[in-house]
Amino acid sequence: MRPFRLARIAVEAEGVRLRGMAARIATRAAFAIVAMVFLAGALVFAHLAAWYVLRTALDLSYLATAATLGGADLLLAIVLLVLASRSAPSRVEIDALEVRRRAIEGIGSAMSIIALLMPMLRIAARFRRRRE
Repeated sequence: MRPFRLARIAVEAEGVRLRGMAARIATRAAFAIVAMVFLAGALVFAHLAAWYVLRTALDLSYLATAATLGGADLLLAIVLLVLASRSAPSRVEIDALEVRRRAIEGIGSAMSIIALLMPMLRIAARFRRRRE
């Protein structure tokens, strides 16, 4: 009975871990989508303002203005991608993974005990049949 209990514990721990991971991924995706919407709006206005400043105040050519704005966009995109890629498992996920690992190890040891006891039970059953 113990191996089945340990298997059930391992499955439940894996479920907890997967639910925690799914919630974390969903939260990250929601934040990234909202950030992209605001970023798009801000970029439109920032580009208009920057284009105006670069063309009028600094008296840059069209090519220099476009290159300056493109470089700033690239830098901002790299910073945002680095921030979006950072994610570590939560404490709940780590604990659930450890519970699953221990339960699976317990299944192995319980099954090895059963494997050792089976030949002894067969011998005992044969001995009992002979006595009857």
